[in-house]
Amino acid sequence: MCNLIQKYNVPGPRYTSYPTVPYWNLEGFSGKLWKSTVTKVYNENKDEGISLYIHLPFCESMCTFCGCHKRITKRHDLELPYIKAVLREWELYTNLLEDKPRIKELHLGGGTPTFFSPENLTTLISGILRKGKKTEDAEFSFEGHPNNTTKAHLQALFNVGFKRVCFGVQDYNETVQKAINRIQPFEHVKRVTQWAREIGYTSVGHDIIYGLPFQTLEDVEQTVLMTQELKPDRIAFYSYAHVPWMKGNGQRGYRDEDLPSGREKRAQYEMGKKMLTDYGYSDVGMDHFALPTDNLHVAMVQGKLHRNFMGYTPSKTNLMIGLGVSSISDSWYGFAQNVKSLEEYQNLTSHGLLPIFRGHILNTEDQLIRKHILDLMCRYKTDLNEEENHSEAFEQIKQNLKEMVDDGLVKIQSNTIKVTDKGRPYIRNICMAFDLKLHRKKPETRLFSMTV
Repeated sequence: MCNLIQKYNVPGPRYTSYPTVPYWNLEGFSGKLWKSTVTKVYNENKDEGISLYIHLPFCESMCTFCGCHKRITKRHDLELPYIKAVLREWELYTNLLEDKPRIKELHLGGGTPTFFSPENLTTLISGILRKGKKTEDAEFSFEGHPNNTTKAHLQALFNVGFKRVCFGVQDYNETVQKAINRIQPFEHVKRVTQWAREIGYTSVGHDIIYGLPFQTLEDVEQTVLMTQELKPDRIAFYSYAHVPWMKGNGQRGYRDEDLPSGREKRAQYEMGKKMLTDYGYSDVGMDHFALPTDNLHVAMVQGKLHRNFMGYTPSKTNLMIGLGVSSISDSWYGFAQNVKSLEEYQNLTSHGLLPIFRGHILNTEDQLIRKHILDLMCRYKTDLNEEENHSEAFEQIKQNLKEMVDDGLVKIQSNTIKVTDKGRPYIRNICMAFDLKLHRKKPETRLFSMTV
């Protein structure tokens, strides 16, 4: 096991998309082309509905483990102008689609969505629904900060259709909390979890991170034990992504030596996974665990699990629109990312312009590779058709997988490539074998976090 950890602990993508952002073909992208892919996929899939991701970037303080795009401020007067800009962007898309799109998924991420007042969040969602309509099985969810999520937040969002909430826990040890600047007593998490259940939320999730600075095996064990006391419906058990070279995070506040080694980090994961499994949670995709009653587990059993820029979702939509600064949209045929400057975003939307600044249109090979990486991420196996199986591209992929087959991480039988139980912790590495763009052009500088 130690040799495998050392061998496969390399920088690698998390594959929320393929191609990954650093390998987007920016020269082959234009706003006009992007709009055409949006209308094409929407018209082809009107009945299934669309997904919406809304990025709410404000935080009152910097959590140093976080690599997300955010604006640190205590100015709550920024809330309404930002909401108006988001609703302007949404109107630009609904004008493009020419009718009220059916919304199957909506997720509020951040930043800290509960930085916004309950009243302003109601204004935002009401504005979204004026231009769209929920499907009968719509799933609305948001990320809540246990320290500032009030019962009024939970009630207001429940009233406009939210039934799922995820609270960021990370770790309960005070030393770790101080290092990541996230002081958060267990009592706060317990309180908001109980409120959500009292109000009627059908799925309450907790996020836990392993591999944090100064975190020990005992810290992870204690955090899982305390989490089990509250029995959330699903748990995201994430690997800390150490990317101090990325602009806008606070990860330079501690040293590499303050982090658990690759071997120690893998031990944290294996112990946490065993504990969660013993407590009745099922391993769902990469980094996620769910109780058998949660719809994420049901989707996995039914073969409907999907992965996109919002993470794992219980069903697939071909069109996902990202609203707000830095958000990424996905039309299956292409990706588009919004500008990252708050001021530029508000200026562009005020002038009736979609605030995108880069993107990628997928070619035929991209679409094939994307499908197989999604299958691996969601089902731990993928099937090749006869033409693919004997193509030059897949001969290269099978060659890339050879050592993993020898190490017992992957099995190739006829046209099926299957991840073994032993290989599941190395799913990112296995997907990297399919990433032909990565193999054709190795990055000159470090772009990704370590895979272990």
